[in-house]
Amino acid sequence: MSSITYSTGFALPAAPRTRLRLTRRGRAVITALVSLPLVIALIMLALNGGGATATSGAEAPTTVTVQAGQSLWSLAGTLAPEANPADVVADMLAVNSLDSASVQPGQVLIVPERYAG
Repeated sequence: MSSITYSTGFALPAAPRTRLRLTRRGRAVITALVSLPLVIALIMLALNGGGATATSGAEAPTTVTVQAGQSLWSLAGTLAPEANPADVVADMLAVNSLDSASVQPGQVLIVPERYAG
């Protein structure tokens, strides 16, 4: 063991070095603190669901070309005769980003996916 000597010539023994020892509870706390960010990341990934992914094999949307004398209401009756025409027209307006229900002959419209089959 070494000692520390002061200018007065008085020497004090150096404090003995002690080794840090972790108790069982200390190891548990450190393990919990280290693993907590990993657990949070896994929970966030599970809740996120992995996100949306694009596929290269996606089908092109079904389209219909407006003929002379046709309206969105007549198209709705043709595309989905079992559905409420007002719902079909509203979906057509939303999918095609139309401001009004007026359409022109030759205009190509995307058919909503649930009425495309």
